[in-house]
Amino acid sequence: MGEVNRMALEQILVTGGGGFLGKAVIKQLIEHAPCQVASLCRRRYPDLEPLGVKQIQGDIRDPETVSEACKGVDLVFHTAAKPGVWGDYKEYEDINVGGTRNVIAACRRNKVRRLVHTSSPSVVFDSGDMEGADESAPYPESYKTHYPKTKAMAEQLVRDATDRTFRTVILRPHLIWGPGDNHLVPRILDRARKLFRVGDGKNLVDTIYIDNAARAHLLAAETLAANPKISGNIYFISQDDPVPLWNMVDNILKAGGFPPVRRTISRKTAFRAGALAELAYTIFKIKGEPKMTRFLAEELSTSHWFDISAAKRDLGYAPVVSIQEGLERLEQWCRDEGLGAWSKSRG
Repeated sequence: MGEVNRMALEQILVTGGGGFLGKAVIKQLIEHAPCQVASLCRRRYPDLEPLGVKQIQGDIRDPETVSEACKGVDLVFHTAAKPGVWGDYKEYEDINVGGTRNVIAACRRNKVRRLVHTSSPSVVFDSGDMEGADESAPYPESYKTHYPKTKAMAEQLVRDATDRTFRTVILRPHLIWGPGDNHLVPRILDRARKLFRVGDGKNLVDTIYIDNAARAHLLAAETLAANPKISGNIYFISQDDPVPLWNMVDNILKAGGFPPVRRTISRKTAFRAGALAELAYTIFKIKGEPKMTRFLAEELSTSHWFDISAAKRDLGYAPVVSIQEGLERLEQWCRDEGLGAWSKSRG
């Protein structure tokens, strides 16, 4: 990554720098060059302190906080977002859409030159199989959950803001996983004994190991500095190795010391259960997240893998860590952290 040394001369801000992806981006920035990096998060993260990262505490929903964080900044990695498949729409809109609007406005006000925005392939998920889809795939007419809807709105804000003085790239990493994961892996391990395989188990999906996802972000920033022609582009990024989704779930369970999923339900049954759960949670205002939703039933039973030729061609992206190597690292991390079946509380 030849241009990384150039970043040593720049001020870089990572929104959500204490999160799974944001932290990985920061670590790679510092590893490849002695960058001056700041993180904008709602709280302080002790593990960022040894890295020499300037930690700015604040809410991305506050435009003044974001503007202050962007003072003197040359490059922003916008990774902060509200994920998940269930919750209050206003919170998703305020964080994913309003937060992105604040980042763009702050970049404009402070003459920030480049923005790498993290999105999601779910913005184009239309409930059916997506096999080898590329960046020409359209947004669906409607969404069954707030996360992809608001992330799609954020994408459009970024693209609309792009011009000759403000270069942007949008990345769509699919199912990020690996050591340090605070979302996908914990959810799977927490439900290890209660999981049902949805559908026939043959559906292929893309995933991306955390180090590969972070590297793609650095490559996007480098390329954006050198080649303004890619500004405004969207790129899918992945392992470039679609796998059966339920095999991947079983491999994550194995890394956590658990046996594979044995029970199976049909997609139709899961969809109906999800619809009923959504109704109950809405009517009775139940806190938390339903174990099944309509979106989740479709996501778990359909193929969704993508053509990453554009990222290979334009960004020079290729996964460095294989799925197998990543799983080995994940198991060691689970053991070291006492996660899943390796927990000391399990004896």
